[in-house]
Amino acid sequence: MSTTPKRWNRDEMARRVARDIPDGAVVNLGIGLPTLVANHIPPERELMMHSENGVIGFGPAPTAGQEDYDLINAGKQPVTLLPGGCFFHHADSFAMMRGGHLDICVLGAFQVSATGDLANWHTGAPDAIPAVGGAMDLAVGARKTFVMMEHTTKSGEAKIVPACTYPLTGVGCISRIYTDLAVLDVTDRGLVVIDLAPGVDLDALQAVTGAPLLHLDQALIP
Repeated sequence: MSTTPKRWNRDEMARRVARDIPDGAVVNLGIGLPTLVANHIPPERELMMHSENGVIGFGPAPTAGQEDYDLINAGKQPVTLLPGGCFFHHADSFAMMRGGHLDICVLGAFQVSATGDLANWHTGAPDAIPAVGGAMDLAVGARKTFVMMEHTTKSGEAKIVPACTYPLTGVGCISRIYTDLAVLDVTDRGLVVIDLAPGVDLDALQAVTGAPLLHLDQALIP
């Protein structure tokens, strides 16, 4: 058993998320790591990328020197606009989010519980700046909500836990978790491992996860 498993880097994580987004989906990418997913959508796949500040139909990040800071995502990063894309008032953007018009949203997280609860806006630390933004609307408004995050904190503490200890963004809203070590489905039977980073085994993954894990084969047993 390896105690220091090899991790996917951020681009590899983003590529793994992009692989699971179906053609034709309307997708919101949250601030932080999730924004990288836009750079890894296969060229043959047509998606409608949405950002809560009022952009739909954006593409990958522009090349250096081609940035237009009048065209940005919710994280204030410059984006490109694909044919048919447009920008609009953020009230209309939130109407899309709250009205069930998003197929998938990808959010970052401080913690995710074994039952799919999400905590991603405040750690409770006295000097932390609360920043829920549109995350609570996205978490419950999208048809599916994915989390993309590092598997542990910088100090090695588990971010996947039996129950969140940080203030909640949404309850039971997460269906899949992508980390730098694995991809996990949140199911009625528990957390099911559906993919592992190269060189990572289930024992090593369980050692850095705060909630019990099931391998896909175990989850299929009646």
